[in-house]
Amino acid sequence: MAIALLIALPLLAVLFLALSPSDDIWNHLIATVLGKYVWTTLGLMMGVGFGTMVIGTATAWLVTMCKFPGRKLFNWALLLPLAVPAYVLAFVVTDQLEYAGTLQVVLREIFGWSSRQDYWFPEIRSLPGAIVVMTLVLYPYVYLLARAAFLEQSVCVLDVSRTLGNGPWQSFFKVALPLARPAIVIGMTLALMEALNDLGTVEFFAVNTFTSGIYDVWLNMSSRSGAAQLASVLLIFVLTLIALERTARSGRRFHHTSSKYSTLACYRLRGPRAALAFLVCALPLSFGFLLPAAVLFSYSLNFYAETLAANYFQYVLNSLTLSSIAAISSVLIGVFMAYGVRLNGSPTVRAAARFASIGYAIPGAILAIGVVIPLGIFDNALDRFLLATLGISGGLFLSGTVVAVIYGYTVRFLALSYGTMEASLGKITPNMDGAARTLGHSPAATLRRVHLPLVRGSLLTAGLLVFVDCMKELPLTLILRPFNYDTLATFVFQYASDELIEEAALGALTIVGAGIIPVILLSWNIVNSRPGQNQDSRLKVTR
Repeated sequence: MAIALLIALPLLAVLFLALSPSDDIWNHLIATVLGKYVWTTLGLMMGVGFGTMVIGTATAWLVTMCKFPGRKLFNWALLLPLAVPAYVLAFVVTDQLEYAGTLQVVLREIFGWSSRQDYWFPEIRSLPGAIVVMTLVLYPYVYLLARAAFLEQSVCVLDVSRTLGNGPWQSFFKVALPLARPAIVIGMTLALMEALNDLGTVEFFAVNTFTSGIYDVWLNMSSRSGAAQLASVLLIFVLTLIALERTARSGRRFHHTSSKYSTLACYRLRGPRAALAFLVCALPLSFGFLLPAAVLFSYSLNFYAETLAANYFQYVLNSLTLSSIAAISSVLIGVFMAYGVRLNGSPTVRAAARFASIGYAIPGAILAIGVVIPLGIFDNALDRFLLATLGISGGLFLSGTVVAVIYGYTVRFLALSYGTMEASLGKITPNMDGAARTLGHSPAATLRRVHLPLVRGSLLTAGLLVFVDCMKELPLTLILRPFNYDTLATFVFQYASDELIEEAALGALTIVGAGIIPVILLSWNIVNSRPGQNQDSRLKVTR
């Protein structure tokens, strides 16, 4: 309950500040930019939601149910764009596709065009450009869950579909897709939450969403209450998104009706169909990972000296320090909460645990406002106490320090560690707890000597996921970091915003590299998650 209250403080602070008197900035926002924020945010959500659903579901079905050249590579490689922050891809795409970029320069040389008036080229820095960039790096959320859902489906239901006269496409739309629908919807929800949290891409593309508006109102207009009011509206967007996802599944149940699991029957594709399947999988991988990785690697080789001179190693140290501490604290709190729910699964305790893990659904810009307020109240109260008792001023103890950043990281990413540990502990039979207690072990000793050794793989996975997300996190870090304290994310964002993407390439490549290891682990876990996956079944469907 105490942890739930601590995690809830930022959200409660935002709501309190939003209801407090403001300097009439809300009327100004309504008259000028609020409508644009609403429609732009809705457009971004619709575009990213549709794009991630189509790409993620299509690629997941192809690599799971079809055999074609490159399938084994695509199995894990399609997750690699998850390691690329959206703002990094935005910088690379703009650098390559804008008027002075490589592509347009080559086109002008080939066709003899002399100016922009001689030809048409889509505007990169626009809402459609932001949708494409975010879709390319967020579709793995849908792919990840959709593929796991397809792998978990029983052979029997697909066999029955075939015996009833359904072809591959009919079996997909009538059987496999409805069964995977909950996983696909959850993947889309996660992708949309990340899109709402994005600041770097929308700022760089000059797309006015609620997140960029919060940042602008707070830091440029110096209005915390106005920023809190915008944050409250964005919070309504997020809660509505979660409610719609749950309402869409209400009254529906998706069950596996057979325990027969064996290697899934695969449709062998040949000729044009195999080429088309390869192209469908290769395009998002190429533009979402291979292109930015190749460009960043090339720039890093040519401009590494400038990057090193810009205090690169200090930025790496700062990022590693903040991310490591946040990962450790999130895992420890996640283990404590999940084990507490296991020991006392009352509705109150479960509700507190679920509420404490809501931070992942809240955009970083909102959490940043919420973190500053309670920490500022604490610092001011402590300063008044020191002045009254000792006659000295303590200044700011927590606000504007790394403590605020770590607190924000922990609140936002606690859901990752708690969810992972809850699922892992749920797989351990309660009989093991009873056996340990009869042997004289206390609950703490049982956790230390029995449960933790059994879930150490999940502990590592949870820590890695939190670590990588902290390395990429931009809005929270930009707002909460101390003065003259930069991480790799803020360093890359500031340099790329100043059109110095070449000098920031090594930093961006470091962030991408840090995300590759957990992506590979996730892919390995999915491949080995299907019951009967290792059975010696040779069932094939040749097409």
